[in-house]
Amino acid sequence: MRLARHRAGLTPEQRRRQALSRGLLAGLAALAVVVAGIVFVFGGGGSLCTTREPVLVGVAAAVDVAPAAMEAADRFNETRTSTGGRCILVQVTEQPPATVLRTLIGDRAGVLRQRPDGWIADSSAWIRLARKQGASALPAGQSTVATSPLVFATRQSLAERFAVGGTEMNWRMVFPSTVRGRLRPNADEPDVVRVPDPSLAGAGIATVAAARDVVGTGAAADRALTAFVRWAQAGSAPDYRSMLAAVDDRAFWRRPVVIVPEQSVREHNRDPSADPVVALHPREGTINLDYPYVVTATDPEVAAASTAFADWLRGDEAQELVRRAGFRSGDGTLGPISPGPQIPAEAPRARPSISPAEIDAALQAWSRLAPPTNILVLADTSRHMAGDLGLALSAAKIGLQLFPDSTHMGMWEFADTLGGRAKGYRERVRLGPINEPESGQVVRRGSLDALTSTLKIHPGLDSSLHDAILSGFREVSTGFREEMNNTLLVITAGLDDGRGLTRGRLLERLRKEWDPDKPVQIVVIAFGSGVDRAGLSEITTATNGSLHVAQEPSEIIEVFLAALARRLCHPTCKPT
Repeated sequence: MRLARHRAGLTPEQRRRQALSRGLLAGLAALAVVVAGIVFVFGGGGSLCTTREPVLVGVAAAVDVAPAAMEAADRFNETRTSTGGRCILVQVTEQPPATVLRTLIGDRAGVLRQRPDGWIADSSAWIRLARKQGASALPAGQSTVATSPLVFATRQSLAERFAVGGTEMNWRMVFPSTVRGRLRPNADEPDVVRVPDPSLAGAGIATVAAARDVVGTGAAADRALTAFVRWAQAGSAPDYRSMLAAVDDRAFWRRPVVIVPEQSVREHNRDPSADPVVALHPREGTINLDYPYVVTATDPEVAAASTAFADWLRGDEAQELVRRAGFRSGDGTLGPISPGPQIPAEAPRARPSISPAEIDAALQAWSRLAPPTNILVLADTSRHMAGDLGLALSAAKIGLQLFPDSTHMGMWEFADTLGGRAKGYRERVRLGPINEPESGQVVRRGSLDALTSTLKIHPGLDSSLHDAILSGFREVSTGFREEMNNTLLVITAGLDDGRGLTRGRLLERLRKEWDPDKPVQIVVIAFGSGVDRAGLSEITTATNGSLHVAQEPSEIIEVFLAALARRLCHPTCKPT
């Protein structure tokens, strides 16, 4: 009885519409009962459990394991296993873990039309997260269907180039090169290591844990982790298929590496290529993804049927199926069957230091750091920034790469009388989506990138710092985005020449207008020897923001990351 497969739609919307369609499954099951009755009448096919309506079990499986789970369900259905005298019929659908999680915890948006009766996620972290967020009817136990270690994957030609250059894959490569002490990668290492989106894929969750494990704890570690999150967001992909397809796309990155489960490399290489993708092991050891099956049914009889399928998946026949699909066995002792020459024959060494609790903590850190940013940048182009602005903007040009396409961003420059004597600032890029044009054809990211090369000092103009801060604060407050972190970033020499608002008047207005329900954070990065630390600290503290004084303009990236890292301690951060 081939009732296990359900991949009729190719798009996510089509899959959502058809996912776990009880009507369809019931219709197929009714047909199966009719066929079973014919077989019974004419004496073929062996004994039947019953001609009564079967117990229908809908199982949601992560994208990479779904094909193997579908084949396993086909085989299981043919066994005519029963519960309470009724046949069990299993249907597997391909569903992203995040969608299943939202369904189980009772969200209303982005959920399945029907709650599944069983769930095969691509990491136990999803199951723990579901329980923590209040998912009902999840039993304490779960069984592991398959495992697959994380690997660094790239084209074979690039792997050979890295080997000649003496470059070993390692977890520090997930950080931007600035964290590793240089502005850009050298020619013998990847120019990007792309990470699956941790909000969508188990491999992304595990990579966050590995990154946090590598950097340790403390202020410097928080800055490095923040850099990783911003970098990973900017280059993440929704699934392993698209990540591996991007390895072959040579339009932008020249030396790309992606972090994916070993099995996905084997799957990708089923299509012949003159330069196939190869799997490389990180030198510090890797993390093994597990694919747990958890019973999610609320009806006792359906739960019993779902449990029966889970038990069958641990047996020899099912385990051979998952190994033939490129996975390792559920207990990790047996490797994939015929994985191909691009998969290392030896099993990778595991990182023993990363516990489930540490993985969960890393995921929590990501959830704090990853929400998109609504940010207006104020660039000081007054006479006080002479000698500093050019280098600061060069660093900002690199820092711009850390912002994903979900960012909203704008830029103003400020100096006395710019934009009119009463304003003291000039809008260069209006606040809005970074991947959309403000006008014309050039998207904001392109306009902002151009400004990092063309913005100039006005040597004859004083600073209007206080007026610009208040106007910028009001601009971000007016355009407040509840789903984002709302920030006013001020790059300045830290001086105001007293032609407008006094600091006392500015503080009075900020304290009156700052709304704790719609918080806008002011972050100041100040340069030069004349910085008024005490005065600027008062301004940033009024909005639970932060002040960072850069001794060298190239420090702008580090201090900005330190400002973003405050999300890890918010709202209990100590004043800077």
